[in-house]
Amino acid sequence: MTGAGSVPMSSERLRTLPGHFHGFALMHIAMRRDARRLSAAARSATPGHLDRVGDWWHRLREVIDWHHHSEDRVLWPELRRSVPGFDEAARALSDDHGRLEDAMDRVDEAFAHASPAALVPAADAFGTVLRTHLADEERLAFPAFTALGRKPYLDVERRLLRTAPPGVLAHLPPWMLDEAEPGAAARVEATMPPPVRLLGRTVLRRRYERLLAPVVRLAREAARGTGEPVGRPAHQDDKEKQQ
Repeated sequence: MTGAGSVPMSSERLRTLPGHFHGFALMHIAMRRDARRLSAAARSATPGHLDRVGDWWHRLREVIDWHHHSEDRVLWPELRRSVPGFDEAARALSDDHGRLEDAMDRVDEAFAHASPAALVPAADAFGTVLRTHLADEERLAFPAFTALGRKPYLDVERRLLRTAPPGVLAHLPPWMLDEAEPGAAARVEATMPPPVRLLGRTVLRRRYERLLAPVVRLAREAARGTGEPVGRPAHQDDKEKQQ
């Protein structure tokens, strides 16, 4: 659904995208960010670390599972009805979701066996499959989101959010906005009801940062040996300066 020779639409070029689906794009950015965190943390983890890192991973997997199942059940059917030519794309994307679930299962198995040695290749494979899938999905879906139009897209997005389990719904605001580009973050926050926006900046963010903290610590340890930058929760630098 892109023209010959055109640059595919991508969340990696967020500022070039229509603002009405920046929230969706921020979810993809967050998934890629956390795939990098998982691969980095796995390289420093010992069996004793895996319970807490596993808690973070299982929440991440719950978010990704919800995101993709809601696409298959709500979003792709709507695009099939409303956007000519989307049928073939929807079939390909649903098949991609199966490959991603297989990759996440391998990560689950590494945590179940408390095996850092198994976690490293499983995390790396997950990251590779995820990045390929998201690039393919954005190439096919983002032009369809544009064709659908702002109001119809936002109506469908609200239907998607109503399918989220409570734990996922509470995790989404701080997770999506962690390290987000400020303009996109402001646009997404503006779509949230004021109580949700306040909770996302306070109680939910503190809960999110506690869950993430051991992963960031391990990823930093790994980064010291490679020089690679590692993401951190929003405002963590300010907290450390105050301690």
